[in-house]
Amino acid sequence: MGMRDSNSQTRRSFLQLLGISGLVSVTGVTSATPGRAPGPKEDEILVGVAAGTADAGSMEAHVDQHIPGKAEVVHKNEDLRYVAVKFPGNENARENFIDAISKRDGIKYAEKNSTHSVSLTPSDGRFTDQYAPQQVNAPSAWDTTLGSTDVTIAVIDTGVDYTHTDLESQFASNKGRDFADDDGDPMPVGSNESHGTHVAGIASGTTDNGTGIAGISNSRIISGRVLGADGYGSTADIADGIKWATDQGADIINMSLGGGSSNSTMKNAVSYAVNNGALPICANGNAGSSSVDYPAAYSECVAVAASREGDEFVDSWRDVSGGSNYGPKTDVIAPGERVLSSVPGNDYASYSGTSMACPAASGVAALGVAADPDLTVSELRNRLKTTAVDIGEPSEKQGSGRVDAKNIVDAANGDGGGDDDDGGDGGSTSETITGSLSSWYDSASYSWDWQYSAPSELAIELDGPSSADFDLYVNEGTTATPSPSSYDYTSRSPNSQEAVTISTPDTTTALQVTVDSYSGSGSFDLTITESN
Repeated sequence: MGMRDSNSQTRRSFLQLLGISGLVSVTGVTSATPGRAPGPKEDEILVGVAAGTADAGSMEAHVDQHIPGKAEVVHKNEDLRYVAVKFPGNENARENFIDAISKRDGIKYAEKNSTHSVSLTPSDGRFTDQYAPQQVNAPSAWDTTLGSTDVTIAVIDTGVDYTHTDLESQFASNKGRDFADDDGDPMPVGSNESHGTHVAGIASGTTDNGTGIAGISNSRIISGRVLGADGYGSTADIADGIKWATDQGADIINMSLGGGSSNSTMKNAVSYAVNNGALPICANGNAGSSSVDYPAAYSECVAVAASREGDEFVDSWRDVSGGSNYGPKTDVIAPGERVLSSVPGNDYASYSGTSMACPAASGVAALGVAADPDLTVSELRNRLKTTAVDIGEPSEKQGSGRVDAKNIVDAANGDGGGDDDDGGDGGSTSETITGSLSSWYDSASYSWDWQYSAPSELAIELDGPSSADFDLYVNEGTTATPSPSSYDYTSRSPNSQEAVTISTPDTTTALQVTVDSYSGSGSFDLTITESN
């Protein structure tokens, strides 16, 4: 079972089929042109530059030689290896530029700097009592732990009012950063910017302090303001916020936002988070659609649907058109209708949306970390799902079920349990192989024999050299070797840190994995973690 090689069938190891690399990731800072406007940036193109083609210092110059005279590089993120090019002109001109620069050597991708928005639907009135903590069984978990300020939840959203009575004790000296306005203060701008404060209160409003509301967990909060007061923001600002939050040591990154389609810059950011110890938890979206919004739809993220106060799936909001998005990418469900929480000015209000369900799930996950601090990202994601409770909805609407605080806390002692479809007991097995690739034309392929008959989740992580760009390709349910032209799953950032997560993988055949060099050479570590 597990990893095996061609020379020994008696020990668990990888079977290497082809080729042979890796290590660490790059470091760097984010810089922006002064005066770059906050919010949507529809005239910008994001360009990814492969590691090994141009080092971080020359990344700007490498792109600059391929852009027309009126275009300019206005922003860069060295760790995520992309630059933002401001491209004046019409939509056709930008499309032509994307097509042209994508064909240049060393350019990994080019894409629009798409717009994302909050996933909230305000509701009328204010409840005099909360139901969300009770619905996720938080009071029973609080008998064991209220949570811990050693656990950090990053709220990547609009700004958070860190002076609010129910939030101020959850912030340390590092309140956060404002990526929308490019400064060090994530405080909301104007009286209408309440979304991030509401989200923060659900996840971590101070419990048992004799005032206001009780959050799900007493966790540390840091605020990454990536959306403007109107609730809109760009891919670049959100990606930078994810990377920053990860570097601040966030255990959980809450993103009650969504929009646009799949894009490489955001995918690379959530991969960076997972590879560096942070779990992204994201809102499904509020269109009543059978497909989950991005970034929730990325395999690295936990996708959260919303349930009603009565504990059934929200297929429409009261007095409003639309409801919670759903689909096969849904991981869990949490209360999202008329949820009472904090808003700026030491006030409280009830809002509805997957924006509210998302921090409820984040708070439950944070209680799980407080009870079991040694959990890896993969183990936390798996435990959140395996301790969830079946509420009688189809899996595409509830995922593994409703998150449950008592179950996830009890699981730290081995006695927590959910009522989910995965049938797992929360155990996991992991193994790492070290290999090397010699140049851009080299690749290495491996086979993984299953440890569990019906694993709930599989995580494949590649840690390669900072001076090269290695990519990861995966096939399941087949004996075919994956390649850049044929694969079921892939992770292809402009560096060599890659991750693929598969829920309920197909175990009818051994898993097939290929590490491929897009550019450069060096050693790599490839780790597979299988969760029951």
